[in-house]
Amino acid sequence: MADPRGFLKTTQRELPARRPVPVRIMDWKEVYEDTDRTVLRRQASRCMDCGVPFCHSGCPLHNLIPEWNDLTWRDEGEAAIERLHSTNNFPEFTGRLCPAPCESACVLGINQPPVTIKHIEQSIADYAFENGWITPQPPQRLTGRTVAVVGSGPAGLAAAQQLTRAGHTVVVYERDDRIGGLLRYGIPDFKMEKHLVDRRVAQLEAEGTRFRPGVEIGVDLSWSDLRARYDAVLIATGATVPRDLPIPGRDLPGVHFAMDYLVQSNRAVAGDEVPDQLTAEGKHVVVIGGGDTGSDCIGTAHRQGALSVTSLAIGRRPGDERSDDQPWPTQPTLFEVQSSHEEGGERTYLASTVEFLSDEHGALRALRVAETAFVDGRRVPQSGTEREIPAELVLLAMGFTGPETGTIAHEGAAHVSAGGRLRRDGRFATSEPGVYIAGDAGRGQSLIVWAIAEGRAAAASIDHDLMGDTALPTPVSATDVALRVQPA
Repeated sequence: MADPRGFLKTTQRELPARRPVPVRIMDWKEVYEDTDRTVLRRQASRCMDCGVPFCHSGCPLHNLIPEWNDLTWRDEGEAAIERLHSTNNFPEFTGRLCPAPCESACVLGINQPPVTIKHIEQSIADYAFENGWITPQPPQRLTGRTVAVVGSGPAGLAAAQQLTRAGHTVVVYERDDRIGGLLRYGIPDFKMEKHLVDRRVAQLEAEGTRFRPGVEIGVDLSWSDLRARYDAVLIATGATVPRDLPIPGRDLPGVHFAMDYLVQSNRAVAGDEVPDQLTAEGKHVVVIGGGDTGSDCIGTAHRQGALSVTSLAIGRRPGDERSDDQPWPTQPTLFEVQSSHEEGGERTYLASTVEFLSDEHGALRALRVAETAFVDGRRVPQSGTEREIPAELVLLAMGFTGPETGTIAHEGAAHVSAGGRLRRDGRFATSEPGVYIAGDAGRGQSLIVWAIAEGRAAAASIDHDLMGDTALPTPVSATDVALRVQPA
C-alpha cells in the first residue's frame, strides 16, 4: 500500500507541532498546529505493503488503515473519507481522543517508529469537512419502526446514526442540556473543541435523528413509559460512577471528583454561568490518578492559573520501551508525555495517599502520602515514608467503577451484573424484550473506539430484530466485543 518504498525513504515519524506552552495555556483552543499536507502525504507513504495488516486487529473498529493511507498518499481525499466512514462514524473524534492501539500493532513499529495512523485519520476527516465532502445521508425510505437511544456519547451517537440511515425513527435522550455526553462535558476544549461535536450533531439532525436534551430517563420519563413508546430502546449511558478514595479527611471541602471539576470548567468555557465554580486559580492543586482524566485536570488547572500542580500515581513509572511481557503487536503501557505534562507541574509515582489534612479553620491544606510498597500482590503505604504535600484543591481521577444503575435496575429496564455493569448478551440484548445495551454501560470504562464499535454492532442487532434482516455493517470486531462482554 502507498509508496512501496516509502518506509525506506522516510524513516522519521512526523507529528504536528504543539503551540508554544506560554501561548496555549492562555486559551482553550486545541494545542496542535495545522499540518502541511505534504508532510501528511509523506507520513502516509510510510504505510508498508506488509501483507498482514496487524493494525486491523489493533483497532476495535477494524478501520481499513492501509487503504486510506494509500488514498491519502495519492491525494484522493474524498475516497479516503469514504473508506474511513465505512467503519467509523466519527474519525475526527477518534483521531483526537483514541490512544491508538492501531499504532502499537503497526508492522513498521517492529523496528521503526510506527505510521502516524491516528493523526492521518483525524486529518482525513478535517480535510473532508473543509472541502464539503461530508454531507447528511438521510434514508431513502422509513420503516415505521421507532428506537429510543438513552445517552448521547460516542456509543449512542454511532448507534443513532446507523439506525436513522436504516430508516428507523430514532430519538436520542440526554439528561444534560447539550448533546455529546462526555465528549461535550468530560473532554477539555484544548483536546477537542466543541464545534466538532456540534457539526456532527447537525449532520445527524439533517439525516433525521431527533434529540431530546435535558430529559433524564427514570426521572423525567419512566423507563416503562419509554419502552411502551418505542419498538426498541438502546441504553448507552456510559460508566460515570467515579472511583472514590475513602481515607481520613475525604469529606473536607476542596476534595472533589475530577469529572465534577472538568464538567464545570467545560460549561464555563462554553459561556455558561457556573455558580461557585470549582477552580484552580491561585491554589496548590494535587491530581490523584495518572491517566487521561488526570492529564485533562492538569491542563485545565494550568489554564485556570494554579500556583502548583502535582500529579500522583500509586503505581510504578511505566517504561520508555516495551517490556518483555507486552510484546508487539499488543498495546504496551509506556511512559507518556501528553501536552498537559509539558505545561508544567510535577509527576510522582509510587505515591499512596494516606490522609487529607485540614487547617485550623477546617479547610484543606495538604495531603499525607507515603511510598507505595507491594505486599502479596497488593499496593500498600510503606510505613515510615510519609510526607506532606501542600494542597488546596485535590482532584480524584482514578477512573470509573461502572454505570449509574439506580432507576434502570429499580424499574427493571435491565439487570445489573455482579461487577456492577448492565447485563447483555453477545448481541447487546438484555433479558428484557426490545432493550439493548452498548458502550461503557455494559462494558465498563473503556476506549472511544470500543464505544463506537459497540454502538454500530448494537444498531445492527436492533435493525435485524426489528426487520428480520439487516444491511447495516457490523464491525469486524463484533466477535471480540461479544467475547469480552462480562458474564453476569
